[in-house]
Amino acid sequence: MEFREILKEFLAENELTQAMFADKIGVKASQVSEWLRGKAKPGYDSLKAISLAFGVSADFFLGITDTY
Repeated sequence: MEFREILKEFLAENELTQAMFADKIGVKASQVSEWLRGKAKPGYDSLKAISLAFGVSADFFLGITDTY
């Protein structure tokens, strides 16, 4: 599964808007939109921020594991 699909499911399951997610990890909502459209992927710092902010392994967002 691609990052954009994983992120889309994560947002839906956790009832998060793009803006809420972006605010929590310290990026602009437009950046999250780019990720969701598959135009870009998060770099190391963003992926680390996502993992720390939500207590979810980076492996989940990388598609290595199916569990948080």
